[in-house]
Amino acid sequence: MKKKLLALMVLIGLVTILSGCTEYNQPITPESDGFWNEYIVWPLSQLITFVAEFFGGSYGLSIIIVTLLIRFAILPLMIKQTKNSKAMQALQPEMQKLREKYSSKDAQTQQKLQQETMALFQTNGVNPLAGCFPLIVQMPILIGFYHAIVRTTEIAEHNFLWFDLGERDIALALVAGVTTFIQQKLMMAGTANQNPQMAMMLYIMPVMIVIFAINFPAALSLYWVIGNLFMIAQTYFIKGPEIKAQVATGNSGGKKK
Repeated sequence: MKKKLLALMVLIGLVTILSGCTEYNQPITPESDGFWNEYIVWPLSQLITFVAEFFGGSYGLSIIIVTLLIRFAILPLMIKQTKNSKAMQALQPEMQKLREKYSSKDAQTQQKLQQETMALFQTNGVNPLAGCFPLIVQMPILIGFYHAIVRTTEIAEHNFLWFDLGERDIALALVAGVTTFIQQKLMMAGTANQNPQMAMMLYIMPVMIVIFAINFPAALSLYWVIGNLFMIAQTYFIKGPEIKAQVATGNSGGKKK
């Protein structure tokens, strides 16, 4: 089941990304046609421009504000996804017992395993697909905003703080990498030790973000930094008790040594 869900999410992600990648280097304008451009990228580009004009032409400030607006808009979906993930994590020991009980690979045994697994989900009020829907909704919005930043020509003509929004900035790219690491660390609190693959991603993702950020305009690095800071605050708000418990356990472990 997990492999099928993962394959489905990867497929959806690729379709979503590829739907806009063919025009990645083309500026977004009112004449840009296609569903992706007309209903996702162009409205987001207009929102960035409107907010920038409202704040005296500051496109950097506009990117920050619109990033926060979008993150707050999808926050209920993120909370739902996080709660579902926590519920699924809590059921892992019971699911492992079922897998051990029905370890035979014959079709009848595997069917019985699926039936009892679904019964376990229903008893605990957990929907294994509930975590997919928020992700499906978020991806077009976030990727569309990414395209809007890159394809809105006015952004590249402005500065913000110490950097040019249209040029690469190594310092901001490094900040994007550091904030990505912190975000990943908080999100994996309590799970990284149980899943080596997740622990590996803790280090791979920040490196990838730095590499991408160095090769793209600073406007995107700013977007990643603000998004990461929001996710750090969001994760700490949702998983605060777990994070504090993990820190306390780590500290106590260090004292025993």
